[in-house]
Amino acid sequence: MKLVVMENHEEMSKHACQLIVSKVQSLSSPVLGLATGSTPERLYEMLIEEYKQKLVSFSHVKTFNLDEYVGLSENDKNSYQYYMNHHLFSEVNFKEGENHIPNGMASQLEQECQRYEKLIKEAGGIDFQILGLGHNGHIGFNEPGTLFSSRTHVVDLERTTREANARFFKSKKEVPTQAITMGIETILESKQIILLVSGEQKATALQRLLNGEVSEDFPASVLKQHQDVTIIADKAALQLQEDEQFAVNSKR
Repeated sequence: MKLVVMENHEEMSKHACQLIVSKVQSLSSPVLGLATGSTPERLYEMLIEEYKQKLVSFSHVKTFNLDEYVGLSENDKNSYQYYMNHHLFSEVNFKEGENHIPNGMASQLEQECQRYEKLIKEAGGIDFQILGLGHNGHIGFNEPGTLFSSRTHVVDLERTTREANARFFKSKKEVPTQAITMGIETILESKQIILLVSGEQKATALQRLLNGEVSEDFPASVLKQHQDVTIIADKAALQLQEDEQFAVNSKR
C-alpha cells in the first residue's frame, strides 16, 4: 500500500487525473471502475478538460460503477446513473453501451447482481478502480460486517451512511435504505486500486485505515491485502497523523 500526500483536494484530483489518463493511454481496452460522491467530482471535471483539449480519448474505454441505490430511476437526480451522466459520461466520447451501472430498478435484484458480475468478468476484470472512503470504513456500499468474500450484492444501508448522504436529498426520509454494490472480493480483483480521501471529516477513518488492523468491521482495511493500492490523501484528511509518520502495513 502506497500513500501519496497532496496539499489539498485540487492537487489530489489532479494527481488522480494524471494516473487515469496515463492508464487510458497505455492500454488498448482499459476497464475503469468508477465512484460517485463529492470526492471525485473535481477529478471528473479534470478528465473532461483533458478530453476537450484532445489529450485523451475514451472511445476504447469500458466503465463499471461501484454501486447504485435501489429504487431510484436513471432520471432521478439522486441516482448514480444520473450523477455519472451529468459529471462525466455525457461530456466525453465513450461509446454507447460501454458505461455500466447496476440497475437499481430491476425487478429481480439478485439476478441483477449476477448479471453485473458477469459483465465485469466478460470485460476481463477492472484494470483501474477508483474508491472513496466512507466515515465508517465502507468501500462502495460495503458496510461494516460485510464478508471480505462478498460479490456484487444488495446491501441495507447503515444509519450513518444514510445520514452522510442525506445532504444530497431534500430530507433524510428520501434517502434509499438499500443499494446494489460491488462486493469486496469483486473490488479486490481489480488490478490497480486508487483510494481518494479528502477533508478533515475523513481524518478519523483514514487514521484507522493507516494504523488499524484488518477487520471486516472496517471494510476498507482489506485494501492492505491487495498488491497494488495507492491512497491519495490531502493534508486535511491526514491531520490526525502525528509528524506525518504513517504506519502503513502491506500484506503482499
